[in-house]
Amino acid sequence: MRTTVYGPVGPEAGHLSLMGPLTARTMLPAELTEGRMSIVEHYLNPKELAAPLHRHAREDEYTVVLEGRMGAMLGEDVYEAGPGELVLKPRNQWHTFWNPGTERARLLEIISPAGFEQFFQEIGQYYGPERNMDLEKLMAACDRYALEMNLESMPELIGRFGLTPPPEMTAGGG
Repeated sequence: MRTTVYGPVGPEAGHLSLMGPLTARTMLPAELTEGRMSIVEHYLNPKELAAPLHRHAREDEYTVVLEGRMGAMLGEDVYEAGPGELVLKPRNQWHTFWNPGTERARLLEIISPAGFEQFFQEIGQYYGPERNMDLEKLMAACDRYALEMNLESMPELIGRFGLTPPPEMTAGGG
């Protein structure tokens, strides 16, 4: 028998994953939408890069800014969005996003079809005590989720957009 959940999903619900600067909370998992979509809430601190340039082969992402600001690079185009604005990150499009502002950003990401929300849960387990990523495990997860990631893009993105380097870059790790 299938149990269906309806009604409000509060700030304590869902699976929370901590991945360096990026926080991901799965608010609506695939099993509640028969795989059609999932919803993940992201928090980014001021001047933090969420991810290196990357592209998805299987899903589109629709990001709504709830609080703060979001910078986004889609191909060569750069955008900035504020509360109430939506940014489409289509599959097969190189992209990244960050918080260009001085306050914490809160984003709602709709993923369609669902499934990629599990990537955040999986890689959240690969961070060590100093919040450093196990890169070998990260790249294996990228393969499983049909995600291409350009790790070499991080220094250029951080410099170009005046972002804060993650701890592993400032501690001589990259």
